[in-house]
Order: sequence, then structure tokens, then C-alpha cells
Amino acid sequence: MRYRLLGRSDLKVSEICLGTMTFGQQNNEAEGHAQLDMALDHGVNFIDTAEMYAIPPRAETYGETERIIGNWLHKTGKRDRIILASKVIGQAEWMSYVRNGRACLDRANIEQAIDDSLRRLRTGYLDLYQLHWPDRQTNFFGKLGYQYAQQSPPTTIEETLQVLADLVKAGKVRYVGVSNETPWGVMEYLRCSERLDLPRIVSIQNPYSLLNRSYEVGLAEISRQEQLPLLAYSPLGFGVLTGKYIGQQPEQARLSLFNNYQRYSTDNGVAATADYVALARKHRLSPAQMALAFVNSRPFVGATIIGATNLEQLKENLASVELELNEELLQDIEEIHRRYPNPCP
Repeated sequence: MRYRLLGRSDLKVSEICLGTMTFGQQNNEAEGHAQLDMALDHGVNFIDTAEMYAIPPRAETYGETERIIGNWLHKTGKRDRIILASKVIGQAEWMSYVRNGRACLDRANIEQAIDDSLRRLRTGYLDLYQLHWPDRQTNFFGKLGYQYAQQSPPTTIEETLQVLADLVKAGKVRYVGVSNETPWGVMEYLRCSERLDLPRIVSIQNPYSLLNRSYEVGLAEISRQEQLPLLAYSPLGFGVLTGKYIGQQPEQARLSLFNNYQRYSTDNGVAATADYVALARKHRLSPAQMALAFVNSRPFVGATIIGATNLEQLKENLASVELELNEELLQDIEEIHRRYPNPCP
């Protein structure tokens, strides 16, 4: 396993981060603990979760992922061996069961959210606390074409960052980051932190994969110029890039169980996936490992967040760190990208 400093922090994180959103829905507690054990055995020290997990979000499973991780930490005593990240949700009227349907990124919500997360995780602090999505109406979760829409007034970035600063001072959080953010939002957080001497965000957790390289358009330059690395989520596009959905619908697979998750199943996405899978097989590579190795190799990526529903998948995904893509293969990938640019943003 290789390790990288996360931006301007002193967090030395593994190139692979274990995503845990299946814990409590597709994976039970014992299976989640087994994944955590295997990840650590392979050198992973970076674990990512969120208050809203398991996925898909439901009132019955809200916070369950954090609870499962907390029980593992209590059982194993390995808190000092991991860098633990979680997230707080922004405005989400569709999640009426969270804080009486008034969730947002203001002081009252963030302070309650962090205390509840720490209690479930059975720890006194988080290494990285991330804003799961912006409070304002903007382009995230695959939305294209910015359209201003009336909404409840969003919490100002200044207020949100001030609350996070207080959490850092209290020792509940070491570093802060954003997720599903836009270039404007990222730069506004940086301007605000500099102007008011508040904590500087250290990472951006956004989607990035062979099917969605939209991060390269505006945010990759910010990552490099501002030392603000990407934590790439959905690097396999909900598992689509493994090729397991080509011509079939496997039982118990995520898209079979939750058919409303169609972000990576557009017509062009299906065509591009077929080409990427064929390319991997032409080079006698695992399609999943090729897709992950591509993400791992990008200079603006701080860590690739992988997820799995069984240990066989997890082991295959972890092994992607051993794969280096040669120039010929990278050129072939670019050719497919030119034919199908960002088919699944």
C-alpha cells in the first residue's frame, strides 16, 4: 500500500480508502467488521463513512453504518490505527427523519450531528469531517446546467466554517473537507478561511471514474494549485465498470436491488462501459482493477474510495494498487473517452 499526505494536513492516508455505505443494508455487522479487518490487513488506514449511511438512505438505517464501525472500534481497540472520516448532510427536505426535517449546515445542526456521530462511532474525535453536499441549490449528484432556484435561505459558508472551527478548537475534529462541491464553492471556502483565519479545507470528496471525469474540467486545477486533493467516490460507477451488468442483472447486486440508481446506466454509459471492459480484457486485466488503477494514477487524487459487498470483491479492489497502466493502455482509454466524454456525470 502507498500513502500520501492529505493536502496541507498531517494526515498520511492510504491510497485506497474503504467506503462503508453498504454496512447496515447490503452488509450486516459481521460482514462489515470482516471488511474492516481485511482492509487493515492490506495496509488501508483510511475509513470513510457518513451520518446518513447506510445507502440507500432510509429512516430505519440512518446512522447504522457509523454504529457498526463504532462497535468494531470498541471491539478491536484499533482507533489509533485508522484515519476516520465522516460527513454531515446539507439541506435535505427528502430526509424528514433527520433532525425533524430541518437539516442544514448551520450551528445547531452541525453541533448535534457531530455529537451523534461521535456517539455512534464510539470515539472522541474525527480525523476528517466533511460537508456531504452544499446547502445551496447548485450542480451536484449528476445535475448539469446550472439553474438558480428559489429555496430556503442556505446557511452562509462563513457560518458553516465558523462552526467547524469551533469543533476543531474543541478537539472533536482534526480537519475539515467538502463533498459534492463546485469550483465556486471550493474557492469560496478557501477565501473565507483566509479572510477570517478559519480552518482551511483539506480535501474534496466528489465522484470520479472512467464514466465521469467531469472533475477534470474545473476542479482538478484547483486540486493541484491549492494542494486540495480529491477523495474519489464511485470509482467503479456503482459497480458498472466491473462489467457484471453487461447483458445481465445479477441477483443481490446493487442496481438489481435498488433500480432507481441509474446514474451510471445511460445509453452512452452502457456503450462506454462495454468498450472499457473489452479494453481491459484485451490486455488481460480485471476490468475493476483497470478502472481503479486509472483513478489511483491521477495526480490530483488523494485517495480512491472503494466499496464492496463481499470479501472477494474487496480483495480484488485492494489489489488495484499493484497495477500500473502503461502508456499504450492509457492512450486507448483516452480514445474511448473521446468517443464517450463523461457519459455519466
